[in-house]
Amino acid sequence: MHTTYSDGKLTPEELVAKAKEAGLSYMAITDHDTVEGISHLYENGLYPARGIHIIPGIEFSAHHPTREIHILGYNIDIYYGELVDKLNDVTEARWTRFSEMVEKLQNLGYEISETEVLTIAGASRSISRSHIGRVLVKKGYFPTVRDAFEAMLMKGKPAYVPHYHLEVEDIIALIKAAGGTPVLAHPKLIGDDRIVEDLCCRGIEGLEVFYPQHDAEDTARYLEMAKRYNLLVTGGSDFHGFATRYPQALGVFTIDDCWAEKLYRPTQKL
Repeated sequence: MHTTYSDGKLTPEELVAKAKEAGLSYMAITDHDTVEGISHLYENGLYPARGIHIIPGIEFSAHHPTREIHILGYNIDIYYGELVDKLNDVTEARWTRFSEMVEKLQNLGYEISETEVLTIAGASRSISRSHIGRVLVKKGYFPTVRDAFEAMLMKGKPAYVPHYHLEVEDIIALIKAAGGTPVLAHPKLIGDDRIVEDLCCRGIEGLEVFYPQHDAEDTARYLEMAKRYNLLVTGGSDFHGFATRYPQALGVFTIDDCWAEKLYRPTQKL
């Protein structure tokens, strides 16, 4: 799940409260390229939380010439020095990229500013294309963020700027060095199962089998793949909290606790 520290709608406190209200026993906070949502909870005495088990995590974007590959890191030490240093590099690159994309849009005739994007982003230092897309929707240029992506912000579109991505092997090594478990996120969205199978052989320890955009056939295929490569079976809602993105409400898409139990570490130290 995502918080306001990346591209989610809810603050970490609100997300935890909603998860409790939904009756969840486990939750994982996996913001994009940042662990500040987890550190916020910890530094304000809200992690560990009463009444729910929180798994500290992160979602990395990995380099690939044609596909978008996301790797989740569960149970990471958010204060691990090398992780902190690398995330600072990624954050700096995100800011440069967002400025370049806004400039491209301005040159294409879209009247948006960096200030408007930063206002939408709020507390997030992990500025993303979603924040830019939300400004484009707010100003009436597109009906939905998805439309903005498909017309302007996706790879190959007029306002796209390449993202600074770490290599797959570097992300996996970094997650493991930080004491975490690297998991390949939403494999169907990669769009090529040959790439997914290749990634399963490169140090990944888990596969996100259960996902909102996986149908029954997809789930069965990735479950078999996880078993074949001896990987942990995981799942997630990828909850962001926006009405235009399924699941719109927290607790609508869940997985059985038995899968989360295999990831959760009750003695997790930050």
